[in-house]
Amino acid sequence: MPDQLRLRGQAVEWNTRVRYLGVHIDNSLRMTPQTDHVIQTSRAARAKLRPILASRLLISTKIAIYKCYIRSRLTYAAPAWYALCSGLQRQRLQAHQNIALRLIAGAGWYVRNDVIARDLGVETIEEFVRRLTRRALTAQTQAPPITAQPGTTLDRPTKGYQLPRDLVTETPDNEIV
Repeated sequence: MPDQLRLRGQAVEWNTRVRYLGVHIDNSLRMTPQTDHVIQTSRAARAKLRPILASRLLISTKIAIYKCYIRSRLTYAAPAWYALCSGLQRQRLQAHQNIALRLIAGAGWYVRNDVIARDLGVETIEEFVRRLTRRALTAQTQAPPITAQPGTTLDRPTKGYQLPRDLVTETPDNEIV
């Protein structure tokens, strides 16, 4: 560890993990703490909403509740951190969405997850985050030059990490467009 850092005369404690604007960031940028936190909070929201999601309400109402309360927790600030997630973390996020959609539809174990999502008209987590990222980056490039400048001058990460812009420029099969 480096020497003790001081800010305005007070010692600053060194941490390997920090929470900034609701996003858990660790020193390796693997986003495991963020993924775990997001899944935990959305699981708690799903548990509280289980009586409503399993009820006989209209499916469109249950989908709206899911999108508002559960998916918003799954994808909070996702354009910033989703590109850094591993394949396993992305599968965990998608599996959590599949569990919620299966509960909404009341589908049995023999129905495929992609069939449930297609019939309910819900896009995958990756497609949703791509759309969010595309919208955010489009708004950034259309902003005045002083606000658009920092995002356009970013260099490639040296350790092979992806940038959020890579979500927009890559197809789901990781082929660069």
